[in-house]
Amino acid sequence: MFSGSFVAVVTPMRPDGAIDFGAWSRLLDFHLANGTRGVVVGGTTGESPTLTDPELHELLVTAIQRTHGRAQVIAGAGLSSTAATVERARWISGLGVDGLLVVTPAYNKPTQEGLFQHFSAVAAAAGKPVLLYNVPGRTAVDMLPVTTARLARVPGITAIKEAVADIGRIRELVALCGPGFDVLSGDDATAREAVLAGARGVISVTANVAPRQLSDLVAAALAGDAAGAARIDGPLGALHESLFVEANPIPVKWVLSEMGLIDSGIRLPLTPLSARFHPRLREAMAAAGLRAVAAH
Repeated sequence: MFSGSFVAVVTPMRPDGAIDFGAWSRLLDFHLANGTRGVVVGGTTGESPTLTDPELHELLVTAIQRTHGRAQVIAGAGLSSTAATVERARWISGLGVDGLLVVTPAYNKPTQEGLFQHFSAVAAAAGKPVLLYNVPGRTAVDMLPVTTARLARVPGITAIKEAVADIGRIRELVALCGPGFDVLSGDDATAREAVLAGARGVISVTANVAPRQLSDLVAAALAGDAAGAARIDGPLGALHESLFVEANPIPVKWVLSEMGLIDSGIRLPLTPLSARFHPRLREAMAAAGLRAVAAH
């Protein structure tokens, strides 16, 4: 159901923080033209903690209308409250999205049983497939593979974005969850190895700026072409690392602005990329073959 290169897409903003819906449409077109299999709207990279429900609604409706079924639209739906996540899952499911990406609750640090009950409640309320999202580096809770395997048997839960950078974790999830449950990498630096180890694709930050390369990389890895995937991935290595020199999405929004695809806006408490990192990001862009516009 979920396979290929998915982009954890940024939310373009003007300098005052207002959402730039003109740039939003251009970004969607950029991904449609460059092989992106699907867009994750309102996830971490989309600055989900700062988006209001009406803003998320408009972003999703625009994405659904703009893509016309040519790419899957997955909505970021996870909150730290189970009741609030259930409510959000219900109204998002009515919009015609292809799936709901639901992150483990941040900050309140639930137990493994709490995670199981949380996701089970969301799946029962959602009218669309649920993709689990495990990113302990941001949420302070790690959903273990045995818990994911339990959830893989819950009706409506069909996939996981696993952001633990450990290929052993990917292999364990693939083995425990079995066929019919899609494991997607959530770590760009190890995504190639993850797909070669059995993952079905990636939900990528790097794909914001290099969508064609990520699409081709995942296609090669899915076909078992390890050498071809490595050739594509090599020039992206510095970019995979440099896009996290400050909290995501600070660096990737800066690169997109350099490329002339979006304005420079970002919402507090995030701030623009520190000047000391500009040379490093420019070097990574050059290595990946990305060009900055002369003026934007």
